Amino acid sequence: MFTSKEGQTVPKVTFRTRREDRWQYLSSDDLFRGKNVIVFSLPGAFTPTCSSSHLPRYNELFPVFQNYGIDAIYCISVNDTFVMNAWKADLDAENIQVIPDGNGEFTEAMGLLVDKSDLGFGKRSWRYSMLVKNSVIEKMFIEPDEPGDPFKVSDADTILKHIAPSHKAQESIVVFTRPGCSYCTKAKATLSERGLEYEEIVLGKDASIVGLRAITQGTTTPQIFIGGKLIGGSEELDVHLN
Repeated sequence: MFTSKEGQTVPKVTFRTRREDRWQYLSSDDLFRGKNVIVFSLPGAFTPTCSSSHLPRYNELFPVFQNYGIDAIYCISVNDTFVMNAWKADLDAENIQVIPDGNGEFTEAMGLLVDKSDLGFGKRSWRYSMLVKNSVIEKMFIEPDEPGDPFKVSDADTILKHIAPSHKAQESIVVFTRPGCSYCTKAKATLSERGLEYEEIVLGKDASIVGLRAITQGTTTPQIFIGGKLIGGSEELDVHLN
């Protein structure tokens, strides 16, 4: 069984990071002292659940967490800094600070270093999340000690519910756009003015016209989905929001 470290100070270690082609050594004090931060840790960069669900949702919800007094979100993994930086760039996760625990020192001190040699991974971190205030661990969510790679409680929505129980999550919004589309620009401006977060899918870059037609049965842009439902273009968006 893994033991929660709530009420304890985070381990004192030095993280060896790479920033703008220079080595930068960050201490635990640099990262945690005087700050309210969320930490989530996972088995490895570029692995399926970590890339498809765990990190992207934290990145998406960072503006929400900021509204509730969170200064930063850290993703810690037993990977080197080059791998972590490449993973962050690949996922376009600008809201997340990736922290390489290459030697597993922080993870081991947390009591969450596990042996995944059966997968060829060696020593890795168990999946967990925690709320840290001024270097003190206030709350931890540790995945259950069971076979495989459980992902049940360390997600972004669980810790958000702890921080802000009354928060009502915004429905997911996706906007299909194409370069040079003035109606697309108008729709995005409308969403931003309302303070609504959205994901943009650009034709020719993220999807093809064939994909757009298959999903929306149309070829014009923008095509806007809210809560899984097709709203339509910019004019239909105005009607929907008003």
